[in-house]
Amino acid sequence: MPTSNGSAAAGERRAAATRRRRRSPGWVPDQHGAWAMLVIPLLLGVVASGPTWVHLPLAVVWVLGYFAFYAVGLWLKSRLKKKYFPPVRAYVIALIVPAVAVLLLQPALVVWSLPFAPLIAISLWCSYQRRDRSLLNDGVTVLAACLMLPVAYSAGLPHTPLPDVAGWLGQPGPVGWPAVWAATGLVLAYFLGTVLYVKSLIRQRGDRRFLAASVGYHALVTVIVLVVAAATRGADAGPWWWVAAIVFALLTVRAWWVPRTAAKPLQFGLGEFAASVVVGLVALGVLGVVG
Repeated sequence: MPTSNGSAAAGERRAAATRRRRRSPGWVPDQHGAWAMLVIPLLLGVVASGPTWVHLPLAVVWVLGYFAFYAVGLWLKSRLKKKYFPPVRAYVIALIVPAVAVLLLQPALVVWSLPFAPLIAISLWCSYQRRDRSLLNDGVTVLAACLMLPVAYSAGLPHTPLPDVAGWLGQPGPVGWPAVWAATGLVLAYFLGTVLYVKSLIRQRGDRRFLAASVGYHALVTVIVLVVAAATRGADAGPWWWVAAIVFALLTVRAWWVPRTAAKPLQFGLGEFAASVVVGLVALGVLGVVG
């Protein structure tokens, strides 16, 4: 016969299951790998310009925006079912105050809605079409995430009362826009590679053509970075491009080798975290912040 403790434990499990069923889905994103793409570009932009007060509400908008984006995508994927709407409503409302604070502190940041709007629209369309795992959706979300680097950098520049695009993007800063765009390209190249790499380990595991595409992409990026390193020889950030070439060469080897092993999600997830940190440090060197 079951003991009273066993009955109590079973009752708690049933109650917990009931609470989970009643709770609306979409409150917490389940894409753990996305956090590196959220945090690293933001931090790089903040460090490049130097932290200012506007970065606080901007970070809140960025995180809440990700939660809202995930909730809206799930809602669209469900074909607008009511049980998916509560987190959409909650996160959109929560975004209002920090978003207004950002625009009051840096009105020129509204210009960044121009590149973000089509990327978000494409991704949400993919969700509605239930193609949220497609390469198209992954590509546009990675691009949107990496754009936070120049956004955070421009947020820390001297206050611009009106969004004059030409003057604003050319506005001098502590690092300079060429270095910011170079670091953005480096981070973007890395995170696009992770899309192919992770798919070759999970959804496309065993697909030789996809594996070849992943390895080929990383090899191509390595060659491009080598060309940039040779072209920037003698520049302050020149040595860091050689380091970047070595990192991408190692990433190419990883893209070829790890899918051939019995690596588990926790193992290659930790490896992905370490690689993200390394690429972030190299990007700091390209920005001229370290080294």
